[in-house]
Formats: sequence, C-alpha cells, structure tokens
Amino acid sequence: MNRTSKRLAAIAPSATLAVDAKAKAMKAEGEDVIGFGAGEPDFPTPQHIVDAAIQACSDPKNHRYSPAGGLPELKMAIVEKTSRDSGFECEPSQVLVTQGGKHAVFTAFAALCDPGDEVICPAPYWTTYPESIALAGGVPVVIDTDAASGFQVTVEQLDAAYTDRTKVLLFVSPDNPSGSVYSPEAVKAIGEWALAKGVWVITDEIYEHLTYGDHKFVSMPTVVPGLADQCLIVNGVAKTYAMTGWRVGWMIGPQDVVKASANFQSHVTSNVSNVSQRAALAAVSGPLDAVYEMRKAFARRAKTMYSMLNAIEGITCLEPQGAFYAYPDLTGLLNRPIAGSVATNTLELADLVLDKAKVAFVPGEAFGLAGYGRFSFALGDDDLANGIQRIASLVAS
Repeated sequence: MNRTSKRLAAIAPSATLAVDAKAKAMKAEGEDVIGFGAGEPDFPTPQHIVDAAIQACSDPKNHRYSPAGGLPELKMAIVEKTSRDSGFECEPSQVLVTQGGKHAVFTAFAALCDPGDEVICPAPYWTTYPESIALAGGVPVVIDTDAASGFQVTVEQLDAAYTDRTKVLLFVSPDNPSGSVYSPEAVKAIGEWALAKGVWVITDEIYEHLTYGDHKFVSMPTVVPGLADQCLIVNGVAKTYAMTGWRVGWMIGPQDVVKASANFQSHVTSNVSNVSQRAALAAVSGPLDAVYEMRKAFARRAKTMYSMLNAIEGITCLEPQGAFYAYPDLTGLLNRPIAGSVATNTLELADLVLDKAKVAFVPGEAFGLAGYGRFSFALGDDDLANGIQRIASLVAS
C-alpha cells in the first residue's frame, strides 16, 4: 500500500529548486560553484520596506489573526498599485492576498478547474504551472513554442488546441523561463480570442516591471476590457521588490471567484503573516526608485549574457526582453565530445557542465521544452561573466 496519496505522489519536484539546492550543497562542501538556476533577485529588499516590517513587529495588532483574504489596507493599496502600473481598475473585494505568488497560481486553478477541465499551457512554462493544474483536477494541454516564434504562442495554435473541454488559458508576459514579452497587439489578439471562445484567462504578471529596451508590459484585461469578467490576474512582491522570502502574492478577479477563493484560503492557510503584509504594503504603496535601479542592472546583465552565450560555438540565444532569464538553444552542444564526455540531451548537459565547470543551469526539460536551458542573470556581474566564460572554456577544451 502506498503511504502517500496518488495525488501527491504524482507531483514532480521543482527542478529549479533542485538545481539550486545541488549547487548550494556543492558550495557548502567547498566547491566554487556559480549558479544560474535560482529565480530570485540578488539584491536586498529595499530598506524602507524592511523598516516597515521592523515597526510592524512591535505593534501588538500584528501579533493576532487578521482577515484570511488580506489586510484591508493592503488590498486597497494593491487596487491603487494595479491602476497605477497597468491601468486595470478593480475594487478591494476583487483582491485576495496569498502566501506568495505561487499560492496565488494554485488558488487560481483551484478556483476555476473541475476534474477533466483542460488548461492550455504554452511551453516553455514555469515548472509549477502543470503541477498546480493537475492538483486542481485540470488537464494541462501543452502548446510548444520555439526560438523561431520568439517563444510566443499564436492564435492559430490556440484554435488548434481548443476543445469543448477547454476552460482556461494560462498567459505569461514577461515570461519565465524564456524572457519573452508579447507585444500589445499580440496580447490583444489573444485576449479577444479568449473572450470570443468563452475561455478564462489566468495571466501571471509577476515580472511586470522587468522589461528591457522597447518591450513593454501590458495587462490583458486592460487592452481587452470585456475579458475582465473571465480573467484572473496573479502577481506578488517577490520579483519586483526583491522580496522572494517574504511570501506575499495576490489574485485579482471577479468578486464571486475571489469570494470563493478567500473561503478556500480560510481553511488552507488563514491569513498571510501580518508582518509580511505590512512590508508588502510599504512596497506597493512606496516609490519605485529601487525597482528602477534593479531593472537597470538586470538590463545590463541581459546584454552581457546574450552576447557571451552567442559567442560560444554551438549556442544560439535570443536577447532577453523581460524577466531575468535567457533561454538559449543548446542543441549544438549535444552529441559531441565535451571534456571527454558526450551529452545526448540537455538534462545530461546540465549535469556535465555542473560537474566539469562548476556551473549550474536548469535544463529545458524542466520547462517542457528540451534542447534549451534557463540561465538566470539575477546574480552579480562578475559571477555572471565568470560563469559563462567557464562554459565557453569547457566547450572549447
């Protein structure tokens, strides 16, 4: 007899966390490992946010339970921040504060999916999406993209994937892991497709502030206003404000769906830590100066990584448009001798590079699109250049 349920036994471990954990374990043993695996900013949380948390610790009202759906002041601040940053107008009753963006994603699928409902999930995708869909009883319907399409799904592909069981389209821009940003025209076309088909959209906007060059974030229900009644927005403070460890996210949607989701959360987690919520309140209602400084650093690193990866024989890479990831095509490194070994897929290549060059990246298999690899540039400039140079030297050896 299995000791765990089939539902939990079927969950695949997070490949991104596994790579990061292996790299950290090697570092702990004294090895000089450079990790491109983790999806979190390397900057500290801005001081005014930390100060708000310190103050919150001393206030007894934060030592008690608070509303399961979020502090009223934070929900109001999220409403104002959303209007400011994306132009989408909503009410506090349409906001649910969650235990990080990841929990917002799971709650969104739990709110919409009945057993057998199909969710269109373009690949490459963040590793958590298919697992959250399956846990909610949904069926992931994967659509492959590639570098030639800029890792962007088309309306024609959506039409081909659509069935009478299609309930939800997952949409992510800026995208993890590809770094792709859809144009306003493409966002509108996809939103109009979903509206016409009666398909819900879950749009993950966690990287909204991290776009580079001429690429700009747009929120789908802003450019397709009619979609608002069949759209859930998930977001959080983790990436924008370097607050991955604070665990505050949110979901925005129609009132009936948010009410049901808040009831669900009241039984699963109750309220998010009040101290973290107070810190998030300072983040979303405060200035964006620190955010812009971080974005400038990420933009610089994106160009460095793009040029260095493309200089390696066998690697081709699109220039990152958003988030803090490059997603190079590594097929030119497969089935050829590298430091006395041969990798036949990117899983094997990632192990080879970690063992031989002490550099960690996440293979494309983790994101549903083999042959590629995700390289985070959320690390120091020197480590970034050193890590890519190590790969270049390994390939040339």
